[in-house]
Amino acid sequence: MRTVRSDFTPSLQAGPPPEVLSFASRRMGAAGSLVEQAPAMARACHAIALRFHRRGKLIAFGAGAAASDAQHVTVEFLHPVVVGKRALPAVCLLGDVAALTGAAEKDGWVEAFANPLRQVARPVDIALALSSRREPESVRRALQARERGLLTVSLVGDTESHSTIVDHRIVAGSGDPLVTREMQVTAYHVLWELVHVFLEQPAILARPEP
Repeated sequence: MRTVRSDFTPSLQAGPPPEVLSFASRRMGAAGSLVEQAPAMARACHAIALRFHRRGKLIAFGAGAAASDAQHVTVEFLHPVVVGKRALPAVCLLGDVAALTGAAEKDGWVEAFANPLRQVARPVDIALALSSRREPESVRRALQARERGLLTVSLVGDTESHSTIVDHRIVAGSGDPLVTREMQVTAYHVLWELVHVFLEQPAILARPEP
């Protein structure tokens, strides 16, 4: 039998330690900022759903830590975990290492996403770029595909100004990289869910794209 110390009294009245309160404050601030962007997210999801409805595909990419998120969101669309949700066409540029490194070897790393994107993208498709902070040059070069009729959506973690012109930009982040990662994972799961909500509304999809 285990012996319980009789002199141990949890300090419940002291409350959480300062570092926990600080993290919670940063998290709440970032979450509040993401909630404020609900209209922008809804517009982006409506536009993405329209492209899927027209038989377009999602093309995801990202550099550094965001590369794993690009792979993650691609799997979400290809293999929905919710029963009854449609599997939607999606590809991650990180999945073709030969094309990615070949483009980098030929034209430098700044073209590592842009060149493969030109090969696989059609005007009806969606380019989804994910960046942990600001869009790096390799991502900005690829987002210039907007000029070819491609729908461009950028999910970034930095609140600073951005020079790249995209159709939809969602800022999900904070000064804490761990909070930024949590907000971005939340954002693209909400994006996935709302796209399916729109796809289940034929009357909305019949309207012209704004």
